[in-house]
Amino acid sequence: MQGNLPPEAQEKLEQLQDLQDTAQQVAVQKNQAETQLTEAQNALDELENIDEDATMFREVGELFVKTGYDEAQSNLDDKVDTLEIRVETLEKQESRVQEQFESLQTELQNMLGGGAGPSGPTGPGGAGGA
Repeated sequence: MQGNLPPEAQEKLEQLQDLQDTAQQVAVQKNQAETQLTEAQNALDELENIDEDATMFREVGELFVKTGYDEAQSNLDDKVDTLEIRVETLEKQESRVQEQFESLQTELQNMLGGGAGPSGPTGPGGAGGA
């Protein structure tokens, strides 16, 4: 079907596919950041149950390096803060990509004459007449 599309519609379709790829990449990155955030928050919670005099180690590449309680807590606090910002940024990016996708999808539907009916902008995933 793509071969029968006007050049403008073909270009919009390719842009839609690119946005879909971008959306998938952002979703994967967000999922990874959320997982890391949960792990860091769990580690911080567990740290509260550990005696401050306990011997602790942190992973540095392939090595475990001895660390103090305060340093471990500070590092985890920083990591949690950084990951919260990362997740928030990815959520905003995900929203922007979704908005661009929906807008482009509506443009393509209108270009192909599908602006009315169930598959038009008021249909599933459409702009709802906005």
